[in-house]
This record gives sequence, structure tokens and C-alpha cells, in this order.
Amino acid sequence: MKRIITIFTICLAAFASANAQELANFNFGGRMAPVVSPEIQGDSVTFRFRADYATVVKLSGSWMPNPYGDTIDMTRGANNVWSVKIALPAPEIYTYNFVVDGVSVNDPQNILVQRDGTRFLNMLIVPGERTENYTEAQHRGTVSHPWYDSKVLGINRRLTVYTPYGYEANPKKKYPVLYLLHGAGGDEEAWISMGRTAQILDNLIEKGLAEPMIVVMPNGNANQQAAVTLNIPTTPQPDWRKMQEQYANLPEAERNRAMNSYVVSLCEEIVPFIEKNFRAIAKPEARAIAGLSMGGGHTITASNLYPQLFDYICPLSAAGSATPEQVATLKKAGVKLYFLACGNTDFLFEGSKTLDKTLTEQGLDHIFYVSEGGHVWANWRLYLNTFAPMLFKK
Repeated sequence: MKRIITIFTICLAAFASANAQELANFNFGGRMAPVVSPEIQGDSVTFRFRADYATVVKLSGSWMPNPYGDTIDMTRGANNVWSVKIALPAPEIYTYNFVVDGVSVNDPQNILVQRDGTRFLNMLIVPGERTENYTEAQHRGTVSHPWYDSKVLGINRRLTVYTPYGYEANPKKKYPVLYLLHGAGGDEEAWISMGRTAQILDNLIEKGLAEPMIVVMPNGNANQQAAVTLNIPTTPQPDWRKMQEQYANLPEAERNRAMNSYVVSLCEEIVPFIEKNFRAIAKPEARAIAGLSMGGGHTITASNLYPQLFDYICPLSAAGSATPEQVATLKKAGVKLYFLACGNTDFLFEGSKTLDKTLTEQGLDHIFYVSEGGHVWANWRLYLNTFAPMLFKK
């Protein structure tokens, strides 16, 4: 009896192992060649997807003229592997998915994914000069997720913090800090997942192009404790118009604090938390703030409300503005870099042009970096890669 049980156990283990291997490689016991997707070959890339019972399979990609609607038909081949070969897009990071009989599915062969809110999307990284800092460097920093208590917002909240290579090995060295803010729909992981912040900073620092720095990426949604993937309950978002009515009769300073509670928490709670718990240089010349879209608005608001706090200010595709008086105050505070950036087809481009005009009229030395394209991560990665080497230069 014992012998039968032993043989059964061995057979069961072998079966489980074989099936684990089969599922891992999609090789079906070696009877079929593994599916490779995507496969870059010279100036083309081939996508493949095994779908035994599908009738129509299409490819959808962010490089297409209409990334939200365009598709390309795939062709069924041997072993029910559908494929399509296309010209390789220009160097950049793209997202894509398959549409199988009308249902959007990810590529099971591609381990490269990014998260955009509640969507997980496959990535195609096309190598080239544009993307050379978007892949892993030889020396890599550390990404951690500390929590802080916010009395302003009344909740415990999660941050994403990047510390550069060598941070742990040099316990006496202090570093400047970049506060990097996401846009609407994002959270504290957006700049890491879609913005490739760790890879960009690792590469720039390794090449000696950027100063080693700490990068702090908060959650800009005042009703969230953390990213939705942690499944922590959230409170309802406040109605902006009702807040304006509610605080209309308050003195300006009090109204600004009440209307911008997240920015107040950022400047009065997150900055002190970082400077207490990380080896951060606690001086304006060692602080930078940057953000995209909604985070660009937060960047402008933070610099308007706390003009002495940050010497480096970088609004990107920003949903915000500054008055001549606020710009004059920043100029008096001695801002070292004001880097304004936007795509020339971005729906917020006119607002950026207006801000550029105000900065110019007030004589605040600044850079207005205009790129091709619209309100997309391809631009925001480019901007980070461009302005990070300008920060904290003596």
C-alpha cells in the first residue's frame, strides 16, 4: 500500500510540475513552439496571440493615428496563433492590447506592463535615443512606499519615494529632493509605472548628467489614502463649486488653504516628513517641485502659496495659472529654475502660453519647452528626462 501511495505521489508531483512548466511557457509539453510576442526584427515588429476558438482578432496600439479606436486585423496561422507584422514605430514606449471577438485582452507573452488607474496595459519599448534612459541602468536606486499621517486631510497616506543608488551605502550624505506630482486619474505609483521615473533618474545619475536626488511622489487625490490597487476605502471627492460657495466669505489666506488642502498637506506635512525621515537637505535650493496636468496645477498653486519653499518649479502640461503679483513674488524669492513645458497639440497649450506670457512680462527668467504632441505620457517622460539634469546645479 505504501508503495502505491509513494508512486501516486511521485506521479502527481511530476504531473503538477509538467503542467506548471506547460503554463509558464505555453509550450504544451513541447508539442508546440512557444509563442513570442512582441518580436522586434530590424525595422518591423510582430505581435502574436494564440486563440483556439476566436473568429476575429485585432491589434490596438497607442502608436496608431486614433489610439482609442484604430485596430489592425491579425491573421490566423498554424496552431491557431494569430499574428500581424507592422513597421516598427519611432523610439518611444507604447501600449497595446488585442481585441478578441470584440473583447480587449492583454498579451500573455509580454511581461512588460504599466498601470493606468485601474487598467493594466502591455508595453512595447522601441529602442533608440529617445528611450535610452527608459530601460534599466547598471546602478539602480530604491523605490519605497512610506506612510505618513495627515492632520490636514485627516487620514494616513502613502507615498512613493525613490532614493538614488548609493543612498544606503552613504549614511552621512544628504540629498536634494524633487517632489513629483501626477495628473488626474493617477496616484502615487503613476510616475513610477508610466513615467519610468526610477529608470530615468538611474540612467541620468549613472551618466553624470543629473545630481543624485531623492524623488517623492505623493498621492494627489485628497480623498485617497493610497492607490486603488490596495483596496482601501476612499471618501467622496468634494464638489469644487460647493467648496467655492462655502468658503467665499473667508479671508483670502484662509480661503486658499481651505480650497487647496492637498497642497497644504504637501507643503506643511509631506516636506517636513521627508526631511525628518530621509537624509534630505532642508533648504529651498535643495527642493524642486514638478507635476503634470492636475499635478502641474498643484505645482503652480504650491509655488504661489509657498513662494519661499522651492527654488525649482516645473509645471508640465499644467492645469493652472499665476497672477502677475504671484510671479513677481516668485521672482523676488529668487527662483533658480522655472521650467514650463507643454505639447503643441495639448488641450492645455493655450493656458501654458498665457503663463509663459505672464512670466515674460514680469521678467522672471524661465524656460518654455514646447514639444510635439498632446496630453500624453510620451511628453511627460521627455520633460522629466529634460529638466532633471537642470536641477540642483550650483
